[in-house]
Amino acid sequence: MEDHPYPGKLFIVEGIDGSGKSTQLDLLYKWLISEGYSVFFTEWNSSDLVKKTTKKGKKKNLLTPTTFSILHAVDFADRLANVIIPPLQAGMIVLADRYVYTAYARDVARGVHSDWVRNLYSFAVKPNISFYFKIPIDVSINRILSGRASLKPYEAGMDVGLSDDPVTSFKMFQTRVLSQYDQQIEEFGLTAIDG
Repeated sequence: MEDHPYPGKLFIVEGIDGSGKSTQLDLLYKWLISEGYSVFFTEWNSSDLVKKTTKKGKKKNLLTPTTFSILHAVDFADRLANVIIPPLQAGMIVLADRYVYTAYARDVARGVHSDWVRNLYSFAVKPNISFYFKIPIDVSINRILSGRASLKPYEAGMDVGLSDDPVTSFKMFQTRVLSQYDQQIEEFGLTAIDG
């Protein structure tokens, strides 16, 4: 991954669901604005280009790990070109709630080969700062379920058949995701923070 040549700064946060990354990024956003910085926010899986397709595929349980990976790559490519790079070119600070490291962790946890995933996202630019909010699985589950009644099937990894029980599947799948994130600390220079 190459450094970007733009005058702006790209700050990203990573971590499993419930790790506190979105909360902390929102606080950073508000603080930067209050300090007079020009700030732009973006989040994973938010491109209008494929959002409906991804949602439909999830609802109908049509996504294989590879098609899921490709849809997220299309989403990311669209957001990089149309949402992330323009503010960087304008000298703004871009805050991204998840980046390619999410795909590197989740897609590999779903069984997609790590080299294939990294090649798929080879067009990505290197963030200036990358934070990884690390928490235990049980803390993640407690935080998620304190805000809603149940786990979402894809966050629980139900699509890869680890267990018929959503909580057990979540623990197994997110353990795989955490392992992938932990490997990325050294590989990509993620700064690990206790979430």
